[in-house]
Amino acid sequence: MHKPGYRLALFASLLTVVVVLLGAYTRLTHAGLGCPDWPGCYGFLGVPMSEHKQAIAEARFPEAPVEVAKGWYEMIHRYFAGSLGLVILAIATQAIRRRADATQPLKLPLAILALVILQGAFGMWTVTLQLWPQVVTAHLLGGFATLSLLTLLTLRLSGRFAPLQLPAGLRALAAACLLLVIGQIVLGGWVSSNYAAVACVDLPTCHGEWWPAMDFGKGFHLTQHIGPNYLGGQLDSDARTAIHMSHRIGALLVTLALLLLAWRLRAAGLPRLAGLLLVALALQISLGLSNVIFHLPLLVAVAHNAGGAALLLTMVLINYRLRGNAVERARAGEPAVQRVMASKLAPALGK
Repeated sequence: MHKPGYRLALFASLLTVVVVLLGAYTRLTHAGLGCPDWPGCYGFLGVPMSEHKQAIAEARFPEAPVEVAKGWYEMIHRYFAGSLGLVILAIATQAIRRRADATQPLKLPLAILALVILQGAFGMWTVTLQLWPQVVTAHLLGGFATLSLLTLLTLRLSGRFAPLQLPAGLRALAAACLLLVIGQIVLGGWVSSNYAAVACVDLPTCHGEWWPAMDFGKGFHLTQHIGPNYLGGQLDSDARTAIHMSHRIGALLVTLALLLLAWRLRAAGLPRLAGLLLVALALQISLGLSNVIFHLPLLVAVAHNAGGAALLLTMVLINYRLRGNAVERARAGEPAVQRVMASKLAPALGK
């Protein structure tokens, strides 16, 4: 049976998916600076719509002319993110109230609350530091981390999945694959924040070469100056090519590792988990290839973000199923122990 708080955690997880996709849409439509201030927009609670308000807005921010559509993309993302923060606050409050119940998670909801507060700060810095790639990437990763932890909380409160007794080697492989997927998401975020998604427009080569001219030093220079407006990116072609090719190489490594994991899962008698992993992987590969072939169409690019989230959540589910947590393992083991003891006592009791 579901534990208290399950439905609220599930709702928060679904809302986070919406927030992540809205963030991707905002970034991909170059609307990250649609409102040059935070948390409002040109000093208003919403996007200034009337001529009078727009005149005030442009007087306040003469370097940032009002673009109504981009402003609304940004503000809708903020409204949903703010709503998510309130839901997570409610989850943490409920966890504190139920802290006497050993089966109710406490540390995880509090960690999620701390993370979403940090996410709010990253959202502010994204604007005030004018899309500095380090902050934009960290903000994207924070969204994925929030989604992962909320999904983990939902799984723990669902009461549906019993822990599995599987070889330690398989658990280690699943954990390693999870880290690889996270690393690939980091690379994807760096590609997006440095506008390197179309640095290569051919497949399987790049600029007609298997190993084109690349500048990894500039591409992964993490101490870029704060101050320029990074909308559209500041790197040259060779640096962006290095970032793009790193993401391609990472995709290849992740694919090989996940195929191995799927094979091991199937061999361990878990064909559904293996099948789910293969579907998520195939979808994400297809979307990634489509981004290059069709030169980053907006809907495909947003779907690629959704595919990354789906693949990450699949890995969270697999690791959860293979590991479980200590409380759940103990609770799952209690009936089995009781059955064994009963079977041994039955002859002595004449049953």
